[in-house]
Amino acid sequence: MTEPAAKRPLPLAGVRVLDISQVMAGPYACMLLADLGADVIKIEPPGSGDQTRGAMGFKMKGADSLGYLNMNRNKRSVTLNLKSKAGREVLLRMVKDADILLENYRPGAMKRLGLGYEVVKEINPRLVYTSISGFGQTGPWADRPGFDLMAQAMSGVMSVTGYPGGPPVKAGVPVADIGCALFAVYATLSAYIGAKASGQGQHVDASLFDSALAFSVWDICDYWGTGKAPEPLGTSNKMTAPYQAMACSDGYFVMGANNQKLWQQLCLLLNRQELLEDGRFSTISLRLANRHALETELELSFIKQPKAYWVETLLEAGIPAGPILSYPEAFDSEHAKARGMRMEIDHPVEGKVPNIGFAVKLSGTPQQVRRHPPLLGEHTEEVLAELGIGAGERAELEALGAFAV
Repeated sequence: MTEPAAKRPLPLAGVRVLDISQVMAGPYACMLLADLGADVIKIEPPGSGDQTRGAMGFKMKGADSLGYLNMNRNKRSVTLNLKSKAGREVLLRMVKDADILLENYRPGAMKRLGLGYEVVKEINPRLVYTSISGFGQTGPWADRPGFDLMAQAMSGVMSVTGYPGGPPVKAGVPVADIGCALFAVYATLSAYIGAKASGQGQHVDASLFDSALAFSVWDICDYWGTGKAPEPLGTSNKMTAPYQAMACSDGYFVMGANNQKLWQQLCLLLNRQELLEDGRFSTISLRLANRHALETELELSFIKQPKAYWVETLLEAGIPAGPILSYPEAFDSEHAKARGMRMEIDHPVEGKVPNIGFAVKLSGTPQQVRRHPPLLGEHTEEVLAELGIGAGERAELEALGAFAV
């Protein structure tokens, strides 16, 4: 019999993570671990803290931006000056009982601070040490500053985004940042499972560039198979047609008659028997070769009715279709509400703070918000007490610059 969810610990309960990261990929990865139950301690520089607190995104009443508040729930915050010897000594004491350390400094920075993997593993051999960077810890581009835009541009993602002949276009969401966070989480958890069995941790090297390249699994096969570099196709698909946005009487909607059976159903639904008899469209490969003519022919029918009509009509016929929603429309949709994809978190300064809901659902141990996104240094005293650092030692460390800029 399944134990009631309320009595079962979250999957990562008891796992301690040291989050030495800022901005997006690192904090997002650590939030995913925290959502699954890990005790994530966010190590922040005194004074400013994580850059996203005040520098990026819409700010509410307090000092923290909504961007920060959406990537740091379920964590504790400790301020440490890692440029000071005393601050580094405190961190190394924290390392002794940690399971995972995740950092996203420029490659070599942690090593120069005396906090690189080779040093840390001597203190805790079972520690999983995850480094997130723009281009990885090795290679000729390793020292470059790396951000999502550069990773999208240099990985090929931008070369297939947008419309043919148009200017460069990046993906509308930070696919390299979020993708790297996801790859880092799966590798970190895999290494953690391995360390539980062997007692030996390892260094996980995750990069925005590698992660963006990994998304090309479909497009690069096109190049390897034909020798021709893929190009942007707008909303179309290089492997099948019609599978794209279509113009209708009040805008656009998306649809996909992406196999022979669905193509036949679509032509019959539109009362366009002549399209089935048109040699340009008889197979998927021919429809791809005559993509623009195909789009023109179909839109002669679609332009007669609004998008709501076509979405409903195509779905009733078993043909995939959907509206093109803005973010407000998507989050306000009945489906997003049913899936819990918008929630509110109680915050001591902001009151109710909107947050994106959990992207995956666990039946036995549903994720939950256990902690609000922490205030800067909110848990410093709490964590120091757990390390056995009393008032006297704390004062000594403070005098040595452990907690101040």
